[in-house]
Amino acid sequence: MLGSIVHACYTNLKILSLMTQKSKLIRTALILAIITIAYNIIEGLVSIYYGMEDETLALLGFGIDSFVEVISGIGILHLILRMKYSDVNNRDHFERQALKITGFAFYLLTAGLIVGSALNILNNTKPDTTLVGIIVSSISIITMYFLMASKLSVGKALNSDAIIADANCTKTCFYLSFILLASSLLYELTSVGYIDIAGSLGVAWFAFKEGREAFRKAKSNSLSCCCDDHCHNQ
Repeated sequence: MLGSIVHACYTNLKILSLMTQKSKLIRTALILAIITIAYNIIEGLVSIYYGMEDETLALLGFGIDSFVEVISGIGILHLILRMKYSDVNNRDHFERQALKITGFAFYLLTAGLIVGSALNILNNTKPDTTLVGIIVSSISIITMYFLMASKLSVGKALNSDAIIADANCTKTCFYLSFILLASSLLYELTSVGYIDIAGSLGVAWFAFKEGREAFRKAKSNSLSCCCDDHCHNQ
C-alpha cells in the first residue's frame, strides 16, 4: 500500500517536472520568435534607408526581405502561442494566410530586384558605398547563427517539427547574409558596379526560393517542411 502511494507520488512529480520543463522551453521559443521579429524590423529599416541613400540595390533588397520575414515571424509567433495551451499538429487559418502573404511578397521582391538590376545595368548605376552592407551583413551572420542554433536546440527538446523548420528557415537568412557580405565587400574593394547587381540577383534567388517554400507550407498539413527543398521529420 505504502509502496503504491510512493510510486504514484513519484510518477506525479515526474509528470509535473516534464510539464514545467516543456513550459520553460515554449517560453524560450516565444522569446526567440519575438527577438527574430524585432531584429528583422530594425535590420529592415536600416538596410532600406541606407540602400536608398547609397543606391545599393543588394542592401535595399536585403532590407525588404527582412520585412517580409517579419510577416513569416508573426505566423510562427502565433503558432508558438497556440503551443502554450494545446498540442499543435497543423497550421490554422491565420498561419496559412500569413504564409500566403509572405510567399506573394517574396515573389514581388524577386520581380522587383530583377527589374531593378536590369535598370541599373541600362543606366550604369553604381552604389556610392557598400560599407553599411558589410556592417549589416556581419551583424546579421552572428545574430542568425545564434537564433538558428537556439531554435534548433529548443525544437529538438520539444520534439517540435514547426520550431525545427523555423530554425532551418533562419539558416536561409544566415546564407543570405553571406551573399550580401560578399557582394558589399567585393564592391567596396573594386568599385565594379556589376558586383552589387550580382548581389541583388543573389538576394532575388533566395527570395524566390523562400516564396516558393511559403506557398508549399500554406498548402501542406505538415509542420515539418523547411526551407531546404525537403522536409525534416526529426
